[in-house]
Amino acid sequence: MTAQISDIQTTIQALSENLESALESGNAAKMAEFYTENGMLLPAGSGFVKGRKAIKEYWQTAIDMGIKNLKLDIIEVEKHDDTAIEMSKFTLTSAGNQVIDSGKGIVIWKNKDGAWKLHRDIWNSSIVQEV
Repeated sequence: MTAQISDIQTTIQALSENLESALESGNAAKMAEFYTENGMLLPAGSGFVKGRKAIKEYWQTAIDMGIKNLKLDIIEVEKHDDTAIEMSKFTLTSAGNQVIDSGKGIVIWKNKDGAWKLHRDIWNSSIVQEV
């Protein structure tokens, strides 16, 4: 069982690094390809973002707002048949390496036709907002 956990963690880590690269290159369309057709984002302070087209538009807006880099630190991954659950921390930065947001998230991955895709992606900020 340890080998299976290690294998899925290695796979998810590699996919996450490719997702980070897609954001760094400003390619929202490529980012959307990492999600299932009916994937959903559940960002903090926002409603559901449903489907690849809406996901692409969401990430394009983020890129247009100046988000340049995403760093994901995967804490754990659990595999359950064709589903994997990832718990991670994230940091979003601008081109000048200024931290825009950081926090934690959960991703539900699905294996569709032999390829792991993000299916549900939820995150929230750990930055305390002053009132």
